[in-house]
Amino acid sequence: MKNLDFSHLFQGLGTLFDSDWVTAVMRLGLISLGILLVYLGRKGVLEPLVMIPMGLGMVAINAGVLFMPGGLHGNLFLDPMISEPNKLMDAMQINFLQPIYALTFSNGLIACFVFMGIGSLLDIGYLLQKPYTSMFLALCAELGTFLTLPIAHAMGLSLKDSASIAMVGGADGPMVLFTSLWLSKSLFVPITVVAYLYLGLTYGGYPYLVKLMVPKRLRAIKMVRTAKPKNYSPSAKLSFAVILCTILCLLFPVAAPLFFSLFIGVAVRESGMKHVQDFIGGPLLYGSTFFLGTLLGVLCDAHLLLDPIILKLLILGIIALLISGIGGILGGYVMYFIKKGNFNPVIGIAGVSCVPTTVKVAQKIVSKANPESFIMPEALGANICGVLTTAIITGIYITLMK
Repeated sequence: MKNLDFSHLFQGLGTLFDSDWVTAVMRLGLISLGILLVYLGRKGVLEPLVMIPMGLGMVAINAGVLFMPGGLHGNLFLDPMISEPNKLMDAMQINFLQPIYALTFSNGLIACFVFMGIGSLLDIGYLLQKPYTSMFLALCAELGTFLTLPIAHAMGLSLKDSASIAMVGGADGPMVLFTSLWLSKSLFVPITVVAYLYLGLTYGGYPYLVKLMVPKRLRAIKMVRTAKPKNYSPSAKLSFAVILCTILCLLFPVAAPLFFSLFIGVAVRESGMKHVQDFIGGPLLYGSTFFLGTLLGVLCDAHLLLDPIILKLLILGIIALLISGIGGILGGYVMYFIKKGNFNPVIGIAGVSCVPTTVKVAQKIVSKANPESFIMPEALGANICGVLTTAIITGIYITLMK
């Protein structure tokens, strides 16, 4: 007992005191941030399905650091930097999350699973109701995806890295994950973490942007629908999905896994395979999203995030989302003037393709201003088109810069 070394008995604390002060402060800061994410997820301020496992993973990875052979610091969760097959096989026998990371996360499979689940929940009939309006709003809401690329390049990032962080403006996590896998392998982890941290903030942050840009009298607009909504048959929707999937895969083969995943979900929904739809839109979607959040949390290792480029990524991520939100609202104003006042400009924010968060944000804000105003159909159309537009931009960026 006299020779008992408490730093090796309680290694989480031991490695904390053994680290340099920058790493120690970073670890403590990430632990605090993780606790905050769990709290905000539980309160419903942020998306709980992603933020609660992500926050707890962030706490565990930065608290559970131990002494490894040779005096190095490490953990028993996963090592995202392994690329040699032999070392990977060894790590998969030790790190308990390494198999999930290597077989589903680092190859984009988990992103495709999430996209498949999203597809099974989408009713593309809303897009077919007013396709041109939806496409226009979706393009406006991609303003951050376009403008952030030259801004990031001017800040010293390569074109590939700039394109990857610019995709945060599309507010679609699987797209960011997929793009960074292709273009920015070295920055894949921090870009994906930054993206999901910010996507969780859209539910809490975009309402303030909408209220700042749209006065209450315009938020309260109740649109008069002169034409009766068209009812598209499941066969028509399925045909549309198959044709669109074919065209997009022909144009952008590099993004074909994303297109296929989305449209197979739509096809399952419209073909009446209820049991399969329940699985894809239930256990597969929620399970993939849960593990996605968990893996993102344990990737928030202080050693990985101490790279000076992280600050640039944090700044660029918030710029991308802010510009996209502004672009969507400005698109809503354009439609307001085109429709001579018979259009609620708040719908524009739904063009930012964070499904279905921005739709819920738009309807919630409008309902507070006027309980009789119902904008959900138009918002869903813009939102679904936003998903497709973000996938197309993903294909364009990867094709041009690969």
